[in-house]
Amino acid sequence: MSTLVGREAEIERLDALVAAAAKGRGGALTLSGEPGMGKSALLHRVAGSASGFLVVQASGAEYETELPFATLHQLCVPLLGQLGELPPPHRRALEIAFGLDTGIVDPFLAGVATLGLLAETARERPLLCVIDDVQWLDDASARALAFVARRIADESVAVVFATREPGFGTIPTLGLAGLRESEARALLAEALRAPLDERVRDRILAEARGNPLALLELPRSAGLAGMAGGFDVPAPGVIEQSFRARLARLPARARLLLTVAAADPVGDSELLWRAAGLLGIEHAAAEEAAELVEFGARIRFSHPLARSAAYTAAPAEERRRAHAALAEATDPVADPDRRAWHHAQAAVGPDEEVAAALERSAARAQARGGVAATAAFLERAAALTPGSGPRIDRVLAAAEAKLSVGAFDAAADLLTTAETASPGLAQLATIDLLRGRLSFVRHRGGERPTTHLLRAADRLSETDPARSVECYLNALEMGVLMGDFSPVVQAARTAGNPVLEGMVTLVTQGYGAAAELLRPALADETVWSRHPSLGFMLASELWNYDALRGIAERATAAGRESGSLHTLPIGLAMQAAAAVGAGEFGAAMEMISEEEAIAEATGAAPLVYPRIHLAAMRGRRAEAFELFAAVDPRMTLSVQWGASVLHNGLGNYQAALEAARSAVAHGNLGTSGMALPELVEAAVRCGSPDVATGALADLGERAEAGGHAWGLGVAAYARALVTGDEESYREAVDRLDGSRVAIYRARAHLLYGEWLRREGRRREAREQLRVAHEALTGIGAEAFAERAAGELRATGEHARSRSSDAPSEQLTMQEVHIARLVADGATSKEVAATLFLSPRTVDAHLRNIFRKLGLTSRKQLRGLPDIRG
Repeated sequence: MSTLVGREAEIERLDALVAAAAKGRGGALTLSGEPGMGKSALLHRVAGSASGFLVVQASGAEYETELPFATLHQLCVPLLGQLGELPPPHRRALEIAFGLDTGIVDPFLAGVATLGLLAETARERPLLCVIDDVQWLDDASARALAFVARRIADESVAVVFATREPGFGTIPTLGLAGLRESEARALLAEALRAPLDERVRDRILAEARGNPLALLELPRSAGLAGMAGGFDVPAPGVIEQSFRARLARLPARARLLLTVAAADPVGDSELLWRAAGLLGIEHAAAEEAAELVEFGARIRFSHPLARSAAYTAAPAEERRRAHAALAEATDPVADPDRRAWHHAQAAVGPDEEVAAALERSAARAQARGGVAATAAFLERAAALTPGSGPRIDRVLAAAEAKLSVGAFDAAADLLTTAETASPGLAQLATIDLLRGRLSFVRHRGGERPTTHLLRAADRLSETDPARSVECYLNALEMGVLMGDFSPVVQAARTAGNPVLEGMVTLVTQGYGAAAELLRPALADETVWSRHPSLGFMLASELWNYDALRGIAERATAAGRESGSLHTLPIGLAMQAAAAVGAGEFGAAMEMISEEEAIAEATGAAPLVYPRIHLAAMRGRRAEAFELFAAVDPRMTLSVQWGASVLHNGLGNYQAALEAARSAVAHGNLGTSGMALPELVEAAVRCGSPDVATGALADLGERAEAGGHAWGLGVAAYARALVTGDEESYREAVDRLDGSRVAIYRARAHLLYGEWLRREGRRREAREQLRVAHEALTGIGAEAFAERAAGELRATGEHARSRSSDAPSEQLTMQEVHIARLVADGATSKEVAATLFLSPRTVDAHLRNIFRKLGLTSRKQLRGLPDIRG
């Protein structure tokens, strides 16, 4: 009997997907539709017709959504022989995800590793992955598989999902509608193969509403005579009622066996029969239930709704008996989390032993990247905890886990639950901390995020001073990010921490007085490892390039070491910004490309400020303006700083003045200080000496407080612009000579050369302008280089133009990154691992790179200084 009547277009689409994958053009497709529409039948058909393919299958389970990587593991079990071919970090990521090793793994790193595993398998023969019931995937599997589906375009891999939801992420979706009346009649006739009263046929057709499974199940469950009354419920309900009716006709022992089978989402035959034995169920019961379940090496229900009906139709006590038997039958060493989960489902009231086991499962889930599972385990553990204090602790831990996965409403509900349960002082502080984080990410009205954090710090000031200080530092970092750190500093006056004391002194007495506290604080790695963004901004404010770069590099290294795709992008963005200041534009592009690859992989918004820095310093007007227009309104300070640099480079001094004044006026830590030299330069060029003098005083105070060559050199050339003092120009050149901030060093030569030309000292001007032009041209700071070229022409010397055929000018940012990695000796596999791509996609990019640059081999890339630099 065929259940694919009326699905010719869908079959054609699936066949095309498989045919393309056979030719190396991989892709993914999601089948969506209500239960009974034929999704599973189409999956069965495509799996059976994929000639020459290795087919691997998995299915989400309604009762397994709390177990991280459960469905991904199910899919990958047949492929684990290829694990040894993966890079060690990726191999270990999957081993941890699948419980073969211990440690911490990010779900997206597991996704990258899965991509590599599929790509390795597909080298030998095309691969078809079939995943049913996606609406029940555990969160970690869902994220990993969605990532894989977006990255297989150049691999011999086809992935087909089926879900009841409208779709699955951004993957192309094929929605299954009900059959047309003629198709429904044909299917019904094929199913019955007997004469049927016209009125009964019409009633069946009306009740089924084009749902194929309903057309098949209605006559079977209700009988033809029973159809005259109708059901008057949606087709999925009709189908489940049909399965319930069939269950009701089975003997009690068969129903209990089906309840056990439905309660075990693994489908493990040995486990089922061990549990059945504990309940006194014999194998004969399987024959009685064979119409609904296939009892083979794996237990398979005839349809997901049959499983659902078997479980929900059973009385609560029977379900608890089934779970208790499954818990007893589950190996406590090999599968402690499923054992704990079954025990929890079997519990009828508070049980500390079960709650503690769930808490241990939550810790394991968190280490494996299953934060959603962590929250679910903890929430259930809290419900089973006898004592009030421990229960609140577990509720708060669950709330934090919910917050981490973006389940904000659920987190808020849990916090309210904790608040109404008479929490202690430390627990109230934790509630405040979580409320602060929730307020920050929700961007709603009510109390400011920092208000919550400061309240937590105050609660803990006497009982837990160390944690209180950490609350203040969190509030300070959040306040800086929000441009509102002064209230935090005022509240932290008595905290007794060097960083906080330094910030209090800075706000109340200025940079000079704060320098002795802030300079040593910037060398304290223990602080900045936890608060890298705050450290980076303080280093910028004090013009301490070594600290700025060191904090960025440590943050990147920490992100790589932990595999955290939350920490790593922050470090990469900071490193990119530091590289821009050093004139290392190729390295900055590399960092930006990797950060953007992570953002695309995780679905996060890319951190745009390093791109603004790069476009501004390069003098790319169109690119910069496009970025300015696209950024989040909260990034306006970065836009204003970027615009001031861009317009100074282009010689649009009035525009630069307006942008720099806006950035400085806001007073935000980091950005406003970096805008001061731009304000001085623009104000001098626009004939606004009072503005320039005020900005110079502020800049000088910061530079003196920092005491580093970068700040002192920049302050010196700003002073020279205001005073016209040649010694200040020479001081700027001398202080910046040999420093790592190449672009500021080149700008010092440019400003000195411009001043010398205006003084009529053309020969000396040429010397400074040649140095500036050569350095700025080599760096790729096009607008400032053109300014230097124009000044050179004014002295009577022709400046060499930078070739527009430079290799990096012809490539996209991602292609530059790939070219640099390959030039440094990386293999396609290694590049793919870095950029979250498949190896064949990397090879496709390399072909484009070779075509654009007129090359034929990887070796030739190593000879291009523009790429290697």
